[in-house]
Amino acid sequence: MTPTRRRRMIMVVMLIVGIGIAVGLAVTAFQSNLLYFIDPSEVVQGKAPENRNFRLGGMVKEGSVQREQDGLTVRFDVTDYAESVTIQYTGILPDLFREGQGIIANGKLNTQGVFVASEVLAKHDEEYMPPEVAASMKKPVMNNPGLETKK
Repeated sequence: MTPTRRRRMIMVVMLIVGIGIAVGLAVTAFQSNLLYFIDPSEVVQGKAPENRNFRLGGMVKEGSVQREQDGLTVRFDVTDYAESVTIQYTGILPDLFREGQGIIANGKLNTQGVFVASEVLAKHDEEYMPPEVAASMKKPVMNNPGLETKK
């Protein structure tokens, strides 16, 4: 092999290795920033990721909103009409937040099984519902045999 050809081969190999490393780093960064959507039934079944942020959505259960004395901390239950999960959020809730309203919260579960939210998003009109929440609401309700689906 001539020296020129050897240099080209070394450059091609280095280029392929460099591209491989860049792709590997990009995939790793992408994986660590993914937020999976989980509905309350999946959380109760233990399918929620541990020590990772995820999105939890459903309807705010009637009569479940409790405000702490500090004025910023709120606890409420979110349901998909089969199961419910308690959410704790410290901050200012969206203006459209209320009982019976569809929401999505970003955060993670604590050791007591309470979802500690870092962000709460509320739907913006009566017709809109986040696609993930709408899909989870249309699933058959397994715990209540008398209910086929909830629309």
